[in-house]
Amino acid sequence: MTAIIDYDAGNIKSVEKALLKLGEEAVITRDREVILHADRVILPGVGSFGDAMAKIRAYGLEEVIREVVQKGIPFLGICLGLQLLFEKSEECGNVKGLGILPGEILRIPDKPGIKIPHIGWNSLTFPSHGRLFVGIPEESYVYFVHSYYLKAGDAKIVTAVSEYGTLIHASVEKDNVFACQFHPEKSSKVGLKILKNFVGIKKA
Repeated sequence: MTAIIDYDAGNIKSVEKALLKLGEEAVITRDREVILHADRVILPGVGSFGDAMAKIRAYGLEEVIREVVQKGIPFLGICLGLQLLFEKSEECGNVKGLGILPGEILRIPDKPGIKIPHIGWNSLTFPSHGRLFVGIPEESYVYFVHSYYLKAGDAKIVTAVSEYGTLIHASVEKDNVFACQFHPEKSSKVGLKILKNFVGIKKA
């Protein structure tokens, strides 16, 4: 069973729908015991970094997320869910994130021809082998919706990158923690394959 953490963020239902399409049991919850006894956990998200961190803390989910990571339960952050795993974001005045992974979230720079927010399909390249991308060829296209991007503090955790006005660290992996800046649940067959790969990962 996959627990999808509910902190009033957008795109939760679309993640649930994609998992159900794969035949995976999914539960949208903020119940600590349900989350800690799940086979894997997803932190989705669309919205403001500051608001999201405030709600995670208000619902008592920060420590639950840390427990999931410490227990070795496979954990996937999606879009804003990726950003929240890092130390801080320029959005909302350098609000502190969960700090589970090293790095910061920066605004996509203004450049001619670059529309912000970045909404649309971009291709991925893989600087290192990531378990989420087994069976997925380089230059596959996935769907992004974001104005801020990850600059990871440790290049070794970066498993996919994309270009949009700057180099975007599009996916990371460290031990049982995985995250994607793009939306696999909205990325057609490639995205479903990424989610299928995640569902197949066992507890460390």
